[in-house]
Amino acid sequence: MIRIVIAFILFVHGLIHLMGFVKEWQISNVKQLTGKTLFELSGAMAKTAGLFWLLAFLMFAVSAAAYLLKQDSWWIIASAALVLSQVLIVIYWQDAKFGTVANLIILIACVLAYGSWNFNRMVKNEIPSFMPDKTTEKKVITEEMLHSLPPVVQKWLRHSGVEGKELTHTAHLLQTGIMRTKPDGNWMPMAAEQYFTVDHPGFHWTVDVKAAPFFNLSGRDIYQNGSGNMLIKVLSLVPVVDSKGKELNQGSMLRFLAEAAWFPSFALSNYISWKQVDSLTAIATMTYGGITASGIFKFRANGDMMGFEAQRYYDRKEGATLETWSIYNDENGYKQFEGIRIPAKSTVTWKLKSGDYTWLKVEIKDIEYNKVSDLREK
Repeated sequence: MIRIVIAFILFVHGLIHLMGFVKEWQISNVKQLTGKTLFELSGAMAKTAGLFWLLAFLMFAVSAAAYLLKQDSWWIIASAALVLSQVLIVIYWQDAKFGTVANLIILIACVLAYGSWNFNRMVKNEIPSFMPDKTTEKKVITEEMLHSLPPVVQKWLRHSGVEGKELTHTAHLLQTGIMRTKPDGNWMPMAAEQYFTVDHPGFHWTVDVKAAPFFNLSGRDIYQNGSGNMLIKVLSLVPVVDSKGKELNQGSMLRFLAEAAWFPSFALSNYISWKQVDSLTAIATMTYGGITASGIFKFRANGDMMGFEAQRYYDRKEGATLETWSIYNDENGYKQFEGIRIPAKSTVTWKLKSGDYTWLKVEIKDIEYNKVSDLREK
């Protein structure tokens, strides 16, 4: 709906500019215009001004069409039209001053669109350097490859359907869900896109959160070369979080370890060691980039992964503290993607001394495995 409203404003505001062209070219008598200007315009100057009125209309009309067609760069044309329009309005102030109101509305829309465009451009530029620069040699998972793993992990991998499938080197996910930023906060809809690399463990996650009408949060969480960085911007413009450091590095590693459930063959990676606790539980320890972190994988009797739990740093004003971080996978939320069975609906909770704080409910909508060349082109 908002897209139609903004496009309507752009087009109608542009259409009004035609009145200036019609008057200065004496195509018709425009009674609404007195013809008074900031300085005298006559002859060729008046006709030139008329052409600028026509140009402003065309630019606004093109930007409206581009906006309706979801072209990210629509704001560039609209901004140029806005500058030209306001110059003309100042010259024809007595007749055109109320056009400033429309220009202010369009200016706000352009600033917000610029923020989104700039954030998306940053993300797009990061992806090629994040993804592997060449395709890893294909390797099919065999029964013998599972023998070194604890029985409970073997059962999970077999149940997931990895045998006979290619070892996962990269993954690309689309997610939807709801999240909140504090225990008593409102739930907000979110949509996210995530890339994983397995041989050199890492992820690149971008999320758009609809915090309120006309108000969004844009986030980018990256884990690469053993280091993490979380960036959050209000309206894609104003940074409110830009976290780095050893606590975040540990948390990013644990996040990778937990979310690797979406590509189960990661369990065969040489940076992971496993220890079975009982018939339904195993501890995974990951060592990479000089950091080590462990988490508990919990399984159901049928071999599905029920959840994950670890001690992860929870950010507080007075300083980060280690708290229990828990993921629960909905037993009715499993799906198959490219023949691999994964938990597609999960809930993420901090188990704090003050009580449980569930902050994210996420659903996997689509996954692509080992599409390196496609990902690098995006």
